[in-house]
Amino acid sequence: MTIKNFTQLIMPIKDRLYRFALRMVDNTTEAEDVVQEVLIKLWHKRAELPSINNLEAWSIRLTRNLSVDKLRAKKRPTESLDMQLNIVSTYQNPAQLTERKDTVKRIHQLIQTLPENQKLVLQLRDIEELSYKEIAAFLDMPMNQVKVNLFRGRQNLKAALVKKEIYEL
Repeated sequence: MTIKNFTQLIMPIKDRLYRFALRMVDNTTEAEDVVQEVLIKLWHKRAELPSINNLEAWSIRLTRNLSVDKLRAKKRPTESLDMQLNIVSTYQNPAQLTERKDTVKRIHQLIQTLPENQKLVLQLRDIEELSYKEIAAFLDMPMNQVKVNLFRGRQNLKAALVKKEIYEL
């Protein structure tokens, strides 16, 4: 496989790998290191890449494994999600924008309290907008378990938001 072929095959998924790693390790430098390690491993296995059925799923699984290894090495808690929502609107005044940003920050903090599988499934489904089938392949998890984790994660997030709103009143 030539460099050009490798680049055409891997570059379209590089940003998704980075975002996934960033949410796992919660540090930009470490996420870049993880993605670099993934790309190096992919380059070393470049002869085998055409035979892999779902290269993106395989790459995300590799990214997840390397991220978990990095977290274990540092003995840090599980990954966090860094929500990157575009909330800028021309119809919102500065007060509304500030309120919206505060809400996003609160949601971010609440998501970090969810169990690992719920966080990962929420990230891939609601932020990356992947299908259940893709998530199941990426996380090597049965489809029913993906649905259960997503449902429970959303329910836990909703309950925490409602509880927080009641507390603030």
